Amino acid sequence: MKKWPILLVLALVAACDKDTNDTLPAAQTLNDEAAGYYCQMIILDHPGPKGQLFLDGMPAPIWFSQVRDGLAYLKSSEQEGEVLVLYVNDMGLAASYDEPGPDNWINAADAFYVVGSDAVGGMGAPELVPFGTVEKAQEFAESRGGTILTLDEISAEMVLAPVEITTPIPEPRP
Repeated sequence: MKKWPILLVLALVAACDKDTNDTLPAAQTLNDEAAGYYCQMIILDHPGPKGQLFLDGMPAPIWFSQVRDGLAYLKSSEQEGEVLVLYVNDMGLAASYDEPGPDNWINAADAFYVVGSDAVGGMGAPELVPFGTVEKAQEFAESRGGTILTLDEISAEMVLAPVEITTPIPEPRP
């Protein structure tokens, strides 16, 4: 009995079983129609870095008013659907902390986060500030405090535990 037909069938089954979509969805430009997943407010009304997350089968991203919220969704055991990618603003490319930019997105898995600084996010909670390079993260941490961590080093408790809100939440647009 020849083994090559069996090997061919096994190879075809393996090829069909492989995920054919190896590319991640592209980050979307932030615009005034993007509403925060948790707050349902226009996220351009909020200062600080933002996040956008893509779920398998959904063409549009889920937007987050601050990075902490996106990381909370990602680290939560109660998330819905398969997460394909979370993008966060590269604050090393931002015009300022209040203006993170509409198109300077990086994969959250590749970012360096300053945790424990004096920075607060768009919803007033302490923010985990993302940077595309460790050098930019170090500059920020030297001026505003905090420790630099990677996504793998950020525990679920760091983003899911209750925090004290110290700044007022902006009023929604009329």
